[in-house]
Amino acid sequence: MTRRLLAFDGRMGASGDMVLGALLAAGADRTALEPVEDALGVEYRIGHTSKCGIHATTVDVVIPTSSSQDAYLEVARHDDRERGDEHKDDGVHEQGSESEVTGGHHHHGHEDEHGHAADNGHGHDHNHSHGNGHNHSHDHGDDDHDHNHGDDGHVHAEGHGPHRSYLEVCDIVRNMDLEEAVEAHALAIFERLGEAEAAVHGTDLESIHFHEVGADDAIADIVGAVLLLHDLEADRVVTTPISTGGGTVSMSHGEYPIPAPAVLEVAERADWELSGGPVEAELLTPTGAAILAHVAEGIQDLPTMTVENTGYGAGGYDLDPHPNVLRALVGTTRGGLQREDIAVLETNLDDATPEVLGGLQETLSDAGARDVSIVPVTMKKSRPGHLVKVICRPADRERVARQLAEETGTLGIREAGVTHRWIAQRAFETVTLDVGGDAYEVTVKVASDEAGEVYDASAEYDDAVAVAAETGEPIQSIVARAEQAFWAERSS
Repeated sequence: MTRRLLAFDGRMGASGDMVLGALLAAGADRTALEPVEDALGVEYRIGHTSKCGIHATTVDVVIPTSSSQDAYLEVARHDDRERGDEHKDDGVHEQGSESEVTGGHHHHGHEDEHGHAADNGHGHDHNHSHGNGHNHSHDHGDDDHDHNHGDDGHVHAEGHGPHRSYLEVCDIVRNMDLEEAVEAHALAIFERLGEAEAAVHGTDLESIHFHEVGADDAIADIVGAVLLLHDLEADRVVTTPISTGGGTVSMSHGEYPIPAPAVLEVAERADWELSGGPVEAELLTPTGAAILAHVAEGIQDLPTMTVENTGYGAGGYDLDPHPNVLRALVGTTRGGLQREDIAVLETNLDDATPEVLGGLQETLSDAGARDVSIVPVTMKKSRPGHLVKVICRPADRERVARQLAEETGTLGIREAGVTHRWIAQRAFETVTLDVGGDAYEVTVKVASDEAGEVYDASAEYDDAVAVAAETGEPIQSIVARAEQAFWAERSS
């Protein structure tokens, strides 16, 4: 059995248009974006460039200029002047100006994408520039687009249009006449962004007013990414750890270290990991983070797969010798167990009470432990003792080790020479049993490989105990019947 897999390589960060470019370059159909163009009155301009020798796809969201849009164009130009934006005819933006580059692509105005509570008492005057001293030009190589506003029949949509509330953005998405699954995923991504902004500003989701994320280009980035993902029909989406860059970024509220606060809030709720560097620049935007947080599970290394298409989405920075691109691979993978990087911590105890040992599973799990095992051993002077072995993510090992020391009083904890383990995909399903004419539900834990091939099903013991106690049936009988019911349902 094979599954269709989409893998992102985020070692040079991610922004909304980098995701779009990577998906298009990896084989997604450009016509899938038409619902957004029709609903918002924008156009996706697809071009190409070279980043350190890598042929990559660029995506710009533009507003076609026509007689019916002259007023909108004039408002956009006025907004540029209000923010002090200097749009150079050759498309090069100076790092020190307020027309700056964020998250790997160029923005007219800025795209710090930080939402604002409706009652926060300040205007949207975010002068957002990088304080790291780097001056990165934006060389689009063989791009088929440039940045002359108005003289090439379009104006860039970055930051233009109303700055909408979270609820207003949701209404716009619901009115796009999207497929149900596409709409649900797009709304979920905006909810992630809204929750992140609410946490940063100390308010609630309904009070959030998006600044750049509520503009037309950000809506086009998010909904467009969902449409392209839907077109590729991947059964599974994964990403390697995503680089944030480094240095600082200046906003009207002050100087912030990279990654920006909203990015950290999104990453906290994501399955994948962040990685600093490899350059002093802002590589990961809240929009890019939110898209990948919703669709992708984290991996450390690219899985074994048969590659059908590879594509690169270009960022705006030129970071020689680092190619500023987001890579996407599309292909198939056969069933295998998932590799997971782990750390194994061990300590020997000769004076721990049964109460302490019995509570370690819960207390260490709260600190990040994935599994805790306690094995009786014989220690020095023939004393009986216990070997405690804890499995955790490498990133959690210091916190777990500290918790283990505090709970047990051990004087030393060693790390075993283990780097990874192979684990099954896990899911839970419910079966219904008829016992004495009454219906009872029992949960079954299901183990499968990466291709979705189920190879084991085990009834949850606590559920079986509860049913057995109520019916008088033996526990093992309930367990056997629940597992038989699961397999019977799968074969029917």
